[in-house]
Amino acid sequence: DNPDRWRTGDLTLPLSYRFDPSADDDGVTVHIPVGVLARLGGGDFSWQIPALREELVTALIRGLPKDLRRNFVPAPDTARAVLAELDPGPEPLLEALQRSLHRRTGVLVPIDAFDMGKLPAHLRVTFAVEAGDGTEMARGKDLAVLQEKLAGTSRRAVAAAVAGDWERHGLRTWPEDLAELPRTVERQVDGHAVRGYPGLAATPAGVDVRVFATEAERDAAFRPGLRRLLRLATPSPVKSLEKGLDPRTRLVLGSNPDGSLSALLDDCADAAVDVLAPAAVWTRAEFDAVRVRVGAGLAGAAAEVLSRIARVLEALHEVELQLPANPSPAQADAVGDIRAQLSSLVPKGFVAATGAAHLNDLTRYLTGISRRLERLPHAPAADRERMDRVHAVEDAYRELLQALSPTRAAGEDIRDIARLIEEFRVSLWAQQLGTARPVSEQRIYRAIDKVLA
Repeated sequence: DNPDRWRTGDLTLPLSYRFDPSADDDGVTVHIPVGVLARLGGGDFSWQIPALREELVTALIRGLPKDLRRNFVPAPDTARAVLAELDPGPEPLLEALQRSLHRRTGVLVPIDAFDMGKLPAHLRVTFAVEAGDGTEMARGKDLAVLQEKLAGTSRRAVAAAVAGDWERHGLRTWPEDLAELPRTVERQVDGHAVRGYPGLAATPAGVDVRVFATEAERDAAFRPGLRRLLRLATPSPVKSLEKGLDPRTRLVLGSNPDGSLSALLDDCADAAVDVLAPAAVWTRAEFDAVRVRVGAGLAGAAAEVLSRIARVLEALHEVELQLPANPSPAQADAVGDIRAQLSSLVPKGFVAATGAAHLNDLTRYLTGISRRLERLPHAPAADRERMDRVHAVEDAYRELLQALSPTRAAGEDIRDIARLIEEFRVSLWAQQLGTARPVSEQRIYRAIDKVLA
């Protein structure tokens, strides 16, 4: 509400105006030091200044496609009613507006249906990114584009300001001179708090301790970094696992999505580390305790994972044998659907990506595909009916993903809806296999609605 400043989180940034709605001008400009650029989310800025907020929401509603727009006329009245119940904050305006319109009318507006390109220039905030001496480095209306364009520069600015003695390179165990890794490090630079987020990052040479520009970047890198550090600091079980394989099992495991037997065994060991070390560690004492636990249990845990993988790959090989290379026109759509499903279920690195806890479910999903292929030649019409039902919930799920930010879309509750859809497939094509929990289209839609509530 300050006409000269924009408060976002713990930052206060200067504003400037060149304000003429009749001209193609910059409107409100927020001046951003490059050292804090990566920390900023677009949520606060999407709400515009209070004086322009009602005009902005009205324009967003008027810019909707006609089949959606007709649910919210007259647009100015809808805008006033919506804003009366919304609280401007860090949540992006479009997500809050989407939820409010859905709550009022039952109509879900996809985020990408709000056409920002149709807005007059003065209704979109301009961002001017500046170096420490005030020199403008870049300017634009899309904060995410500026962050991507200046990611390297921003990362170097943060590292130069706050990395100090924290960063390490090529580690193979926890550094002896680092008793604790702080969650954040901060330093005042040119009147602004430049904040960094120390964490682990896997590299070809080992593991680095890096100071990341954002918490999300740090968290995304931490799990693979910790897993690799623990693998480097403990004896590998791969050779002993391979020596213990009988010829038949070796044959089953040899052809796999990871590309080779050794790569698969490494993938299994990674998944086993995640079981033994499920949480981040921040101190040398915590790491040493986890390292001892992993060292003692890794061979057994990896062998247990591998035993489940043998069943997964047997089921996968059965599917591959059944899949026709040149399906008939009546079966082509079903085979295409199955191939798309397989690419999602068993990509490279599928063992750690799936997680040990869900490997038995993966076997069941693949067995369900075999049951479907057995029936397909005899009942293509019934298969299409079932496939159409699956595609309907998949479309709703895809619409949900498009409505969410990438960070939110990666949430465990969102991933669980994808597993629920796989259970729904089993219920349609292989009911005799059973499902891990009750499942139906209505349950899937309810789970999607819960996210949007």
